[in-house]
Amino acid sequence: MTASPLLFDRALHRVRLDRAAPDYGSADFLKARAAQDLVMRLETILRRFPVAVDLGARNGSFSNALADSDARANIDVLIETDLSSRMLAGRRGPRVVADEERLPFGDATLDLVVSTLSLHWTNDLVGALIQIRRALRPDGLFVGAIFGGATLTELRQCLLAAESELSDGASMRVSPFADAIDAAGLLQRAGFALPVADVDRVKVRYAHPIKLLRDLRAMGETSVLLDRSRKPLSRQVLFRAMEIYVERFAEPDGRVPATFEIVSVTGWAPHESQQKPLRPGSAKMRLADALGVREQPAGDKPTP
Repeated sequence: MTASPLLFDRALHRVRLDRAAPDYGSADFLKARAAQDLVMRLETILRRFPVAVDLGARNGSFSNALADSDARANIDVLIETDLSSRMLAGRRGPRVVADEERLPFGDATLDLVVSTLSLHWTNDLVGALIQIRRALRPDGLFVGAIFGGATLTELRQCLLAAESELSDGASMRVSPFADAIDAAGLLQRAGFALPVADVDRVKVRYAHPIKLLRDLRAMGETSVLLDRSRKPLSRQVLFRAMEIYVERFAEPDGRVPATFEIVSVTGWAPHESQQKPLRPGSAKMRLADALGVREQPAGDKPTP
């Protein structure tokens, strides 16, 4: 089996998160939105989770959302993890500095794993999901959110256009994101049962696109592509990209949008008690009978 290609510089990602930690709360609105959505999903699941883990906890958005929910009573212990020790500094409760690519939990030791907007930085997303599934006890639950492929589409287009216009070629400056259509399939590949995925497309409006760049820096979400250009983006190219952003995307009031696609996924560690699809041909009633119509063999012309 060949190893997955390395896309991201995880050491640099840790540095960027450490840098963002002191002011992370100034730009945690997407993290908080995703966390609130995950908590709402948990509120519909009437079962107890003795041991839960929040991967990529950052400043505790999931824990904060959970504190205001009835779902909190169903979780006995919540362990927060993050790649950055500075993100966890000052947090209360059990905390573990952990890399999502190398989880420190034993097989079948957890009842619930949640992760909001951190797994998209893993080099092998399916591999990370496999580790999560193995760490869950049978019939344990994973609920997560990652950025989807439409995220930052405006910024991506403008940086490429500006760099192509003013230099010999363009480099990838915005990280690739998973295709929302494939999200449930990723869970299936990782061995999860009953996978479900849906998309929340968020449009954030800014007075100027430079404010978007400031938010991305505050989130620790600036690019850490291994194959990135080692040549810093020049001020000329950056300013031109901002001009193109305004020219192409400014709305009537002068503000510019930034698209963020949040893909939420749910999957269960397999267990024999879970629902399974029926075997083909095992139905006890014909569809035509259920609909009250006459069955028409394929290829026959309909009767007038």
